[in-house]
Amino acid sequence: MNGLKEWATVIRALESGDQTVILRKGGILEVASGFIVESKKFILFPTFEHQTYDSLKPQFHKYLDIAMAKKPKAGQNVITSYAEVLAESDVLSDDKIKQLSQFHIWSDPYIATRRNWMPDKPMKAVFLKVFKVPEFEIPLKSEYQGCKSWIDINANLSSGESA
Repeated sequence: MNGLKEWATVIRALESGDQTVILRKGGILEVASGFIVESKKFILFPTFEHQTYDSLKPQFHKYLDIAMAKKPKAGQNVITSYAEVLAESDVLSDDKIKQLSQFHIWSDPYIATRRNWMPDKPMKAVFLKVFKVPEFEIPLKSEYQGCKSWIDINANLSSGESA
């Protein structure tokens, strides 16, 4: 099954319903293509790099605290949910980005920074339905490393509880 690498903080917000959209341009290793939805169903694979309070709206700082407090032991990751894509669209205007603000936890300055990276590529908005699953640990493999959005995880999640 595919896994989407996303900040652990954002995954917590997705699971709680405080976030329902992800805004992506792709990772450094995806500069040529930009962000492409490779799968309509995927595991949410928490990452712990690059998360800061400045990147979040103040009322959602608690998710960073929770994520860092529950950081897995070295060499492991903990999967708690998977997602299904409900809709996706390229977002080209500042007005559309502002309209999406109520659906995510990122701060305006962080969104502006992300939009300015690879300015020729559109921001992709992907609305998700998120399902909580019983927590399970997986080993961190070398192929999961690097600034890429998608990884292949050998796990089969067939059901879960809607978040």
